[in-house]
Amino acid sequence: MLIPRLAATGGSLAVVVTIAMVGLLDLTVGPLRRTISEYALGDHRPVFDVAVLLLAAGSFAILCVLVHKGVARWRSAGSVALLLWSVGLLLVVVFPKTNWAMGTNQLSGSIHRFGSMLAFVSLPIAIIALARPWLRHHVWGRHARWTMASGLLSVVAFMPLLYAIFLGAVSDVRWWRVFPLGYIERILLAAEVLAVLVAGLWAISASRVAPWRVGETSRTTSAPSTTSSATRTRS
Repeated sequence: MLIPRLAATGGSLAVVVTIAMVGLLDLTVGPLRRTISEYALGDHRPVFDVAVLLLAAGSFAILCVLVHKGVARWRSAGSVALLLWSVGLLLVVVFPKTNWAMGTNQLSGSIHRFGSMLAFVSLPIAIIALARPWLRHHVWGRHARWTMASGLLSVVAFMPLLYAIFLGAVSDVRWWRVFPLGYIERILLAAEVLAVLVAGLWAISASRVAPWRVGETSRTTSAPSTTSSATRTRS
């Protein structure tokens, strides 16, 4: 039980450190109207890269604990979506956005944009899918409801960006000019990182319980049971 607990705690701390590092850049560098990815185009790229990599690694560690403890399965929609969130974050680091001041690198910028959208879209799906089967569970219902609420908050935070993209598609207005993109991106990132942190707190709680108890289900839930054969024998 020690290794899952360390992984869950470490993953959650990595998420907190990510917020602290990005917040430090915002306070010392700014301005906030610029996108967060622009930090990767200058002298602060190492800070940006480390922050995003910590978030990706922390998210993966949290997922590993949830799967190990029977809260999720690797082939479930929630697990796949959370993996895609981490993959999207890795693409953001490996392929920086286009630096128009230094010449165009449209391929890298296109992959960077795809990675950003992949991450932003996948995270709410992952959080909601992970929480949904456990909402009425007698042990994990409270964690599931908090997790679901954070996932829905991420969806709400994503709506302005969707509106901007839609407006850009049906009009002559550039989608990134509909709203101050930097502010919208920071609101969205804060909501999604909060959702990961809430899932991390769930993973910490699950790491303190024996796997056969984590997987127990009540009659009112459709959550997957991971009760071990040894437990069934005893009963």
